[in-house]
Amino acid sequence: MALTQSKKAPMHFKTMVQSDVPRGRKGKHNSIVTIILKDLDKLEAGAAIKVPLAELAESKEKVRSALNRAVHKAGRKVATAADTSFLYVWNVGE
Repeated sequence: MALTQSKKAPMHFKTMVQSDVPRGRKGKHNSIVTIILKDLDKLEAGAAIKVPLAELAESKEKVRSALNRAVHKAGRKVATAADTSFLYVWNVGE
């Protein structure tokens, strides 16, 4: 009867304790979305914020998508519109 040795193949990646793994996702749009949401909290009824498209690091579509994910996660109702220069965002009343 032959002896079997349990040889483990070397790991390809480093390991870490699972409790140290970050739980949240802060994508590259997090800062602009956070700023927009904070401004929306201060916004008066009937007003909209104007975000200059030239100041966005990403396309308006990507920022809009990130904002949409954040709004749905927070259970808020927000509307958006855009033209060639600005992204407009406002709170939607019940």
